[in-house]
Amino acid sequence: MKKIFTTALVMMLPLLSLAQGWPANYNGVMLQGFYWDSYSDSRWTVLESQADELAEFFKLVWVPQSASCGGGTSMGYDDLYWFTNYNSSFGSESQLRSMINTFKSKGIGTIADVVINHRKNVSNWVDFPAEVYKGVTYQLKSTDICRNDDGGAALSWATQNGYSLSANNDTGEDWGGMRDLDHMSSNVQKSVKAYLGLLLNDLGYAGFRSDMTKGYSASFTGMYNSSVGAEFSVGEYWDGNLSAVKNWIDGTKVDGVVQSAAFDFPFRYTIRDAVNNNNWTRLSGSGRGLNMETSYRRYAVTFVENHDTQIRDVNNQQDPIRNNIEAANAYLLATPGTPCIFLKHWQDYKESIKQMIYARQLVGITNTSMTYNMANSSAQNYYVQRTVGSSSNISMLAAMGSTAYQIPSSFVVVVSGTNYRLAMSKTTETAWVNKPSGEYNGAINVTFTAVSQTDGAQLVYTLDGSEPTASNGTRVADGASVTIDKTATLKVGLLINGAVSGVITRHYTIDTSVFEPYEITVYLKDPTVAPNNWSTVNFYTWDSANKQFNGNWPGQSVTQTKVVNGVKFYYQTYNITSKDYYMNFVFNHGSSNMQTVDVTNVNTTSFFEIITQTNKYDVANVTDVYLPYLDSDRADVNHDGEVNIADVNAVIDIILAKSGEATGDVNADGEVNIADVNAVIDRILTAVPQ
Repeated sequence: MKKIFTTALVMMLPLLSLAQGWPANYNGVMLQGFYWDSYSDSRWTVLESQADELAEFFKLVWVPQSASCGGGTSMGYDDLYWFTNYNSSFGSESQLRSMINTFKSKGIGTIADVVINHRKNVSNWVDFPAEVYKGVTYQLKSTDICRNDDGGAALSWATQNGYSLSANNDTGEDWGGMRDLDHMSSNVQKSVKAYLGLLLNDLGYAGFRSDMTKGYSASFTGMYNSSVGAEFSVGEYWDGNLSAVKNWIDGTKVDGVVQSAAFDFPFRYTIRDAVNNNNWTRLSGSGRGLNMETSYRRYAVTFVENHDTQIRDVNNQQDPIRNNIEAANAYLLATPGTPCIFLKHWQDYKESIKQMIYARQLVGITNTSMTYNMANSSAQNYYVQRTVGSSSNISMLAAMGSTAYQIPSSFVVVVSGTNYRLAMSKTTETAWVNKPSGEYNGAINVTFTAVSQTDGAQLVYTLDGSEPTASNGTRVADGASVTIDKTATLKVGLLINGAVSGVITRHYTIDTSVFEPYEITVYLKDPTVAPNNWSTVNFYTWDSANKQFNGNWPGQSVTQTKVVNGVKFYYQTYNITSKDYYMNFVFNHGSSNMQTVDVTNVNTTSFFEIITQTNKYDVANVTDVYLPYLDSDRADVNHDGEVNIADVNAVIDIILAKSGEATGDVNADGEVNIADVNAVIDRILTAVPQ
């Protein structure tokens, strides 16, 4: 037994050694892989399909809470199941596992959204599901609910209905949305530890983002992370006060060791005030962020926007970054901490954010890099921050605001835009190009830059993925350009004194096909009848460039209807003008009435149906059900709602009776023959609109 115990202890040591909140000198960037109501963009299959692209830029992807919340669409913050049901609004358990495994194979760790401050009940105020995992039954009881939950309302209900709550009050802030869990309870602790172990060791998550950590003592975050050996943990301690966030981090210590990082809300509020007010000297104020604190920057997960601060819809404006979004992300990526990029920003500013991440990587900025205020001017409205990279002589300048500040000659500007310039020190000694890896429509013009202390340094490049050398590749001068008109892997390096160094790689997929604009129609199953009984049907619409269609909220009242397969639909028609263009919708029945969730990324003719009513109406995509019957005059000649052999025979009769006419002669050769008959039968049986 002694030998077994020793072996088990040795096996546990690597896990326990990792449980230090967040790695030091970490150079990764994290992506928040969702936004509010991102049910299309954040499906496990959709995220997995982007793994190759994401892996070049992100080492961590934070995804929504992945277990079932018990029906209807949910962002996961009304968590119900912890162990037994992982079929969520974002996909099935098998799809979740596939995504996590694919990410892992590409070098991406998946961060789980962990909601343990509160939990949803099955049918009343105090009942939780009983779940069996690895032969053990886990079930929270009414006595695991904080005694003062919901301002005392939970206790009143429990007393009236014959239940008992915990004898302990909440160790953090109360929240009345669901039942606040008593983390002093041994049953809660046992369940949470097993749940977190499942996320890490069974599903394969790399770490945790803990929701609403103000709701319970920081010591419990420390205890749980230490227990399961979490290498990556970040708490949502939502507070703009720097001291409060630092105190929470210190509160997670176990045996003097910090067990969790924290989202850098002080940094976020500082950058919000600067960019929204176009007042860049605000970045120079004291207490700017956790990432500016030498002893705490390791534990700073910096961000400029998230699902709680973004504009959710016109009636829920939240607290968003309204201006200078690119500039905000540039400053984020040029400073210490672990940056977390918001999915919406990644989608809307992908090319520039890619370049910013490249610059961060090349300079070697980490979560513990030193950073300095270099210059600021209220009169000329600029602020300059210098962050040291992988060695003391390599650094990056983030020059924010006006261009009045002169970038020193020892730096080269590599990324720039409205109110920002990122410059790498020439000591970085690297090649640079103006186009990141990605898919492009048509040929691109790539410009080469030598970031080097050697005046007149040349560059040498290849387009076939081979390593450039003094004898392999094309030599060009600093500032030269080349047109790339087909898919290629570009490798380019500095060529100095016959030696090649500072090689960078870019993968370009060039689509040379000519896009033909096309028309789509969006159908909504009649919501004016029971059970919804809307008095009007509005389509609030915006496109992929966030341009509004159909006017301001609540949009246009739609009156056009069409019966498809015996069902009435309201519809609108739109033009798709480019490959990446799409439309987004919120269906509603007036500005003061409940609306649907966002329906996003629509670029084909689609049918939708309102299916449930929670905080918002949920919407189902029923295109597969109704699209085959859209052209009913051709496919369903009997108008009976079905395509069957009678329809086939009827069309054959029509063809044979109209020999030589265009309707029968599908080959337009002046004859009706068996090929024509077969062609029409194929159209009917597959119900493909022509």
